[in-house]
Amino acid sequence: MKLSDFDFDLPERLIATRPVRPRSAARLLVAEGDMITDATVVDLGSWLRPGDRLILNDTKVIPARLSGERHRTGAAGKSVARMEVTLLEPGPDGDWRAMVKPLRKLHEGETVTFGAGLEATCVAKDHGQAILRFNLEGNDFDAALNAAGAMPLPPYIAARRAADAADQEDYQTVWARRAGAVAAPTASLHFDEALLADLAAQGIAFTHVTLHVGAGTFLPVQVEDVTTHRMHAEWGEVSATAAAEISATRAAGGRIIPVGTTALRLIETAARAAARANDGVTAWTGETDIFIYPGFDFRVTDALITNFHLPRSTLMMLVSALMGQGRVRRIYDHAIAREYRFFSYGDASLLIPP
Repeated sequence: MKLSDFDFDLPERLIATRPVRPRSAARLLVAEGDMITDATVVDLGSWLRPGDRLILNDTKVIPARLSGERHRTGAAGKSVARMEVTLLEPGPDGDWRAMVKPLRKLHEGETVTFGAGLEATCVAKDHGQAILRFNLEGNDFDAALNAAGAMPLPPYIAARRAADAADQEDYQTVWARRAGAVAAPTASLHFDEALLADLAAQGIAFTHVTLHVGAGTFLPVQVEDVTTHRMHAEWGEVSATAAAEISATRAAGGRIIPVGTTALRLIETAARAAARANDGVTAWTGETDIFIYPGFDFRVTDALITNFHLPRSTLMMLVSALMGQGRVRRIYDHAIAREYRFFSYGDASLLIPP
């Protein structure tokens, strides 16, 4: 299975840099087996049934992009270097792994000063990244980060414009509650309170799980044989309540439909842990590096709501595993021909395998 099998040509004009408003006004491509229908997200309930359950990732994106200064006094006098920092993931000791540019201008033991009283000391360098220790903790750290930081927009948006105040709301789901992600579960960005209320009135149920999306989600696949690719690990949790709700829905004949590939990867991880315990779905907490590509055995997912993904990405491999490679190619050909908007702020699809 080659990386080139998941490539396609995408016109740059189809890369969305802003979301539509309201959220549920985004377009929705519905692929039901081989049938493709053009709709809008507000129409989602037309393809769902009472008793279906949507799985929602309740991770909250932190404003992980920081600009600061490193001050140094040496034999040549005082010097100041501008530093751009993107937080990647917290360590168990409270330190943060981060991308720092330019890393060569930051030595171990030196401090970067940001706004809102926030400072970070470089305690180590590891594989081209920095380990930073901040001067604040807990609620004080959260408040300072919210004041000084900017939303960590994906590279394909950040290359076209800087993050601004609108992204503080746009790049966050309406149900976000557990801070820790440095990228949004973007399929969820299409949902607003009105749509959730309409779906609930129709008999659609919701279950919240947590997967803190890491910056590794944007890393390119660099091997031609995709089966040798290794995924980045992300922390997630399926609570006992969530596992029970999923199991009850399946027992009653309802469908389990993750909203986004992050929710899908998490519940399929939990399903594999349950299989080892001879159970259907069980509570699970930990780091998952599950890699889903064609040939994957889906144990709990019946359909998927997701955006349109990057060529040659692991997410293209995931949707190809669910729908079949030939079918996904036809879906993407249709989306490009009809000028659907792509990537994080783009349009959505509902994929229902045959």
